[in-house]
Amino acid sequence: MSSILVVYASLTGNTEEAAEIIAAAAREAGADTVLKEAFDANAEELLQYDGIIIGAYTWGDGELPDEFLDFYEGMERLDLTGKKAAVFGSGDTSYAIYCGAVDTIENKLKELGAEVACESLKFEYGASSGEKERAAEMGKLMAGLLSVAT
Repeated sequence: MSSILVVYASLTGNTEEAAEIIAAAAREAGADTVLKEAFDANAEELLQYDGIIIGAYTWGDGELPDEFLDFYEGMERLDLTGKKAAVFGSGDTSYAIYCGAVDTIENKLKELGAEVACESLKFEYGASSGEKERAAEMGKLMAGLLSVAT
């Protein structure tokens, strides 16, 4: 069975809700899925899973949230070659850089050799019903891609 780690940082619960939807959909699609908040996770755990899904809200002008920084910095020394990955997160369009944390995480995953397997999901504040559907599709897609690969 394929395994997926969903790691997220959430301040108001919006990104957490999307993480829960993604994880539930991946489980329903047959993947052994673990859901963790970033401050409870160690970046090296990414090496133990076939798939990686990371979510974070964007703080201020496109920055990663403080509670995500240790996890992100821990990723620096990892080789994620061969891992399938996806990214999601919330933001605020009133800032110049919308969902900049999503872009930062996606770029880091690519730099470390991971294959970003689907388009990143960005949503403002709480996800709309359509964005929740896209979150579920992300979880199902990742589970499906991994089951084909194993």
